[in-house]
Amino acid sequence: MARYTTSVRTPMPAEDAFAYLADFSTTSEWDPGITEAERLDDGPLGICSRFRVVARSLGRDVPFVYEVTAYEPPQRIELRGESSTVVSLDEITVERAAGGALVTYDARLTLKGALRLADPLLGIAFKRVGDRAAAGMRRALQS
Repeated sequence: MARYTTSVRTPMPAEDAFAYLADFSTTSEWDPGITEAERLDDGPLGICSRFRVVARSLGRDVPFVYEVTAYEPPQRIELRGESSTVVSLDEITVERAAGGALVTYDARLTLKGALRLADPLLGIAFKRVGDRAAAGMRRALQS
């Protein structure tokens, strides 16, 4: 399993930062590794809401379907994403902080089947991808 955790301070109110990030269709706005992101259902965001997210990896597009598995606005959302080769567990927590909020993003990737043998290599690549996503999130949350 590869894991990436980052924390970002934002001047945005916690409720606004949470609403922006919990709508996972915004990932294409702040994560340079995501080429497409869309919500697959209608209605209020909550448990079982689904998103289609396309990640660019090694020169090819990898579609994921994410589902919200925990939803506690405005503090916490957890999503489970799956592609043909990877399972992703993403948790976003938001805490009120002086002058805004503190956002923590914790992502865990696990390769499926025999590909699990390559998990150590996945961790190295995931750090680079995570650092770029964290920089984009930091920029997006500064407004």
